[in-house]
Amino acid sequence: MNRPDSFVFKYYVFDQDLKTLELKYGFSNGLEFTEIYYFDFDFVDYNDKQLNRALEHLLFMAGVSYFKAYTSDLVSVSKGSLSKNEAKFYAKTYEKGLGEFWYVNGLDPNTKIEFKSNVRHKKRLKSGKHEGLLVGIGGGKDSLVVAEALKEQGVDFMTWSLNHRQQLEPLVNRLETRHAYVDRTIDPKLLELNKTGVFNGHIPISAIIACVGVVVAILTGRRDVVVANEQTASEPNLHIQGVDINHQYSKSLEFEKDFQKLLKVSYGNTLRYYSFIRPLSELFVAEIFSKLGFDKYSGAFSSCNRAYTLNSRHMYWCGACPKCAFVFMILTPFIDQGKLRDLWKGKLLLLEPDLEQTYRQLLGIEGTKPMDCVGEIKEARSAMRMCSKIYPELASKYKFDLPEDYDYRKVSDSSMPKDIQKIFNNFISKYTKI
Repeated sequence: MNRPDSFVFKYYVFDQDLKTLELKYGFSNGLEFTEIYYFDFDFVDYNDKQLNRALEHLLFMAGVSYFKAYTSDLVSVSKGSLSKNEAKFYAKTYEKGLGEFWYVNGLDPNTKIEFKSNVRHKKRLKSGKHEGLLVGIGGGKDSLVVAEALKEQGVDFMTWSLNHRQQLEPLVNRLETRHAYVDRTIDPKLLELNKTGVFNGHIPISAIIACVGVVVAILTGRRDVVVANEQTASEPNLHIQGVDINHQYSKSLEFEKDFQKLLKVSYGNTLRYYSFIRPLSELFVAEIFSKLGFDKYSGAFSSCNRAYTLNSRHMYWCGACPKCAFVFMILTPFIDQGKLRDLWKGKLLLLEPDLEQTYRQLLGIEGTKPMDCVGEIKEARSAMRMCSKIYPELASKYKFDLPEDYDYRKVSDSSMPKDIQKIFNNFISKYTKI
C-alpha cells in the first residue's frame, strides 16, 4: 500500500442560495475528495461568523471518513484556521473514536494522530439570537423518548435528521414537529478506493452528526443541539493493550463533555450540546418508551443498522444482528408479546438458536460485547432475568451473576445545563416511582 505522508484539510464552500456545503480533502499523493451536504429547510437570518466557525468544525470532524484510508502520520490545514485546543480535541476524538477501527484492522490502538494547528487561539464569537431546542432524530426509540418527553413538558423544539429521508418520513410525520432534513453525500471515490484494499471500518459517526447539528442549529436559529445517548454508551466493548475500545465513543459522556468545551470556547453559552437521556440506562429508556411511544410509533421506528444501509428504502428489523437481539430483549418485559413479535415478523428472538451466541456476548458470558450500539452487560443481565419470568427456559440456558443492589432505574449524572436538568428531573420523577 502506497501510504501518503500527510492528510490535508483543504477548504469548504458554502452556497446559501443552493443550500449546499462542499468539504474538500486530500492526501499528499495528490488524491482529492469532495463531500457534499444539502440543507433542505428554510434558513433564518444567521450570523456569518458563527456559521463559518461551525463549518470549519464540521470540515475537521467529517474528514475522519477519508483520513482512515491511509491513517497518515501528519494532519494539516491548507486553508482555514485550527487552534491548539481544537487540534487537541480532534486528535483525541480521532484516536479514541477510531478505537474499533484500530482493533478490527489489526493496528496499534495506541496510535497517536498529530493535528498541526496554524493559530494559537481563536476569539470567542459574540452571542447571537438563538433560542429553543433542536432534537436529532435517528429513527430509534431513544430520540423518540426525548421528543415525547419534551412535548409532555411543554418545551419548544424542532427536529432534524441526517440522510435516510425516505425511511424516516413516516416516522417524522407521526412526530408532527417542524423538521429539517440534511443529506450527506460521501465522495464516490472513497467507496472505490475501499475496494482496493485501503483501511476501512467504523468511524465516530456521532461526532460528525454533532457537528452537523451545530450547523443546523445556527441555520434554524436554535440554541440547543439535543441528542439521545444513554449512560450505557460510555461502557467500553473491550480493553486491549491498555486501551478501552468503545464502539460508541462519540456517544459517550467523555466525548459529550469534550465537545461542550469546544463549543464553549467558540460560542460561550449561545450554542449548547447535550444528551437529554444521559442519566438513564437503555433498559430504563425501553421501559419509558413502552409507555410513552411504542404504540404510536410501532411500524415506523427501528434501531436496526441494516435498515439504514444504502440499499434500504424503508424501516425494518433484520432479526439477525446484535442490535435486534438486544432491543428485543429489553422491550420484552414491558411490551405485549404479540405486538413485539409482529415487528420481527413473528420471530421470538430470545429463543432463536442462531442468536444464542449473540446473547451470550451481550450478557458477558462468552467473548466480548458486540461492536454495536448495545447496552451495558449489567443491564442486559437485568433484562434477561426479567425475560426469564416470561420464558422460563432462558434461566437454564443463560447462567450469570447480577449484583443484588443493581437498579437499572438508577438515575446517574449528566452534563446537561441546569435549566434543562430541571426539565429532565420533572419528567423523570413519575417514572422513578414505578
